[in-house]
Amino acid sequence: MMYDWLYNLTGSEILAMFIVSLLPLFVFILPFALFAVLMERKVSAHMQDRLGPMRTGYHGILQTIADIIKLLQKEDLVPTATDKILFNLAPLLAFIGSYAAFAAIPFSGFFIGTKIDLGIIFIVGVTGLVVAGILMAGWASNNKYSLLGAMRAAAQIISYEIPTLLIILTIIMLTGTLSLYDLSEMQTAYFWNWLILGGPAVGLQKILLIPFMIMGCLIIYTSTLAEVNRTPFDIPEAESELVSGYHTEYSGMKFAMFFLAEYANMFAVSAIVAIMFFGGYQSPFGYLGNTLGWTWLVPIEQFFWFTSKGLFFVFVQMWLRWTLPRFRVDQLMAFCWKYLIPFSFVILLLVGLIALM
Repeated sequence: MMYDWLYNLTGSEILAMFIVSLLPLFVFILPFALFAVLMERKVSAHMQDRLGPMRTGYHGILQTIADIIKLLQKEDLVPTATDKILFNLAPLLAFIGSYAAFAAIPFSGFFIGTKIDLGIIFIVGVTGLVVAGILMAGWASNNKYSLLGAMRAAAQIISYEIPTLLIILTIIMLTGTLSLYDLSEMQTAYFWNWLILGGPAVGLQKILLIPFMIMGCLIIYTSTLAEVNRTPFDIPEAESELVSGYHTEYSGMKFAMFFLAEYANMFAVSAIVAIMFFGGYQSPFGYLGNTLGWTWLVPIEQFFWFTSKGLFFVFVQMWLRWTLPRFRVDQLMAFCWKYLIPFSFVILLLVGLIALM
């Protein structure tokens, strides 16, 4: 009943909806992926006292564009012993899971795909497609390294989703909303209203909440780091053991789609941390547009603050990659089940008790 209007759309209206749905891909995700690859190479270079890409464009700024053009021209090789249908479908499924998550992420109070009431749960659910895509890629490749990498990835992602969901439940219990837009609006005005500093609570309750919010932020950031397979949790594609993990047999555009999905996921999980604990698109100091009476400037300021927070957490992910060694498989699973999950349970219970005060 509520979707009857879909059957009354004309061909031009359907085409317009399709083009609009592609805007986040071409306006944000692709440019971000190109920028993030260059950023990672520059960050690693400067941490190792090198310069990184310098030849193509000013300070190598066009190097990533040259690399993606080269990648698009590469031959699409499909090994003879693969399950060709699943092999070709896997990178598409992984990318769809990453891309769909951006539909519920509010970049500002005006720039949001949909103000869905179940935004947090939608993102957790839809990113599960990435796990299916990775498993499909590992199995369909008919390669023992790919299959082992895919099994590691599935076990790792599913395990670390538990502490992630426990911290999300803590935030839901404290705020009473599943909407990422509403969550951002609750933390408006100034930085002391952010959930990392107790959010809308006041007095003793706010003081008691702050240490648990900080611990919850660290846990969910660590867990999401593991879910996007970033160092020190990158055992699914450990080059020293598994060649290249679940995308060992992939080349050309299919490899690029896995690559794009990884960087899209990096920003998506960084955005979730920013929304849940650091005010989302809210400014820490108020809005210049409101002060000057220029209301049109406020959405631009909100977009700036949101992307700045997201890029900061992406930078920390890159920083950790070139700082920490890789976990062993047993260390990685023990860290989740013996430490993160119990701590998450304790935080959930104690924040619940504080919220009842």
